[in-house]
Amino acid sequence: MNERILQQDIQEHINKHLKTDIHKLILKGVPFEGVTVQEIANQVICKQKSEKKLPSWFDTKNIYYPTKVSIEQTSSETAAKYKASMVSGKRLLDLTGGFGVDSFYFSSSFNTVDHCEIDTNLSKIAAHNFEQLNKKNITCLAENGIEYLKKTNDFFDVIYVDPSRRSDSKRKVFLLKDCEPNIPKYIDLLFNKTKTILIKNSPILDITSATNELKFVREIHIIAINNDVKELLYLLEKEFNGKIMIKTVNFSKKNTEEFNFISNNKSTSNYKEPQDYLYEPNGAILKSGGFHEITTQFNVYKIHQHSHLYTSKKNIKFPGRRFKILAVLPYDKKKIIKLLPNKKANITVRNFNKTVAQIRKELKIKDGGDDYLFFTTNLYNKLSCIHCKRLQ
Repeated sequence: MNERILQQDIQEHINKHLKTDIHKLILKGVPFEGVTVQEIANQVICKQKSEKKLPSWFDTKNIYYPTKVSIEQTSSETAAKYKASMVSGKRLLDLTGGFGVDSFYFSSSFNTVDHCEIDTNLSKIAAHNFEQLNKKNITCLAENGIEYLKKTNDFFDVIYVDPSRRSDSKRKVFLLKDCEPNIPKYIDLLFNKTKTILIKNSPILDITSATNELKFVREIHIIAINNDVKELLYLLEKEFNGKIMIKTVNFSKKNTEEFNFISNNKSTSNYKEPQDYLYEPNGAILKSGGFHEITTQFNVYKIHQHSHLYTSKKNIKFPGRRFKILAVLPYDKKKIIKLLPNKKANITVRNFNKTVAQIRKELKIKDGGDDYLFFTTNLYNKLSCIHCKRLQ
């Protein structure tokens, strides 16, 4: 952490160039001693990335930003607020504190928060920023969280952990046991220090595999922002032996969509051909695998076992995109092209043997416009196209 960056003239320089092309900024160099152009550029890039993702940090003076990777991997404020609403108590341990966004929000739900971060520089940055953000109940510990747990006699209401999802060889990993720290390996250690564990996982991890690697899983939360799945959260409670509740939430600009169900509830879907309206579940629901639960909780029908599209006679409130069906036809190029005098459409494929790019090339359809085409497989296993208009 180069504290010269916090000088008023350098901070003014950074703020002045938030809209400047970063390559031009690097070529200009910097008129300050003790800082490099690369350090300045990193502060500019990270602050730019924080404007929408971390507005509280962006709007606070003298925030020091770490590497670009740290900003990309940290939770957004939206996701951090949600996590803070899941748990509360006197004391929380953030085992892998990082930039500190999660610790910041947990500190509003707990009397004290201990922020462990093995990277001493990142720990120092987090501590500095907590001061700027006027957070007084967070203690930064520049050490390995697992090693800290081994030596402490303290007990925590909640332990939160966000395992790193890359191995030593920098390849992406898909199992919890391949992440750092290896939570399945240390699960007993954690439960010796708490009754409640909250684990943040990457969306690329398989829900069932991660569940099988753990124990005492009570809830699984799937967070999507603007239909893009950002986090999987596992809430573990010591000695819990009941059915797992799966909770999905999608935060959009207009509203918040929630859909919950019990895992392995053995529900079944009802099926029908496309009726007057078509529904596409949001990304969090698609990740959850709760496809049969949708027809159980809503008055809709699935159009095919593997298509994950739903239909109804009436327009209903639905956690996802809603469309008015204009036409349903077989996959016939000439007939489809006739539907689009402007040769433009928004295309989605579900359970179809061609990609969006292949369809665009074959039909010579540009992206955009008010028409929506869903290419899918119908109830009779025939390829079909559903022509729609989107509903607000």
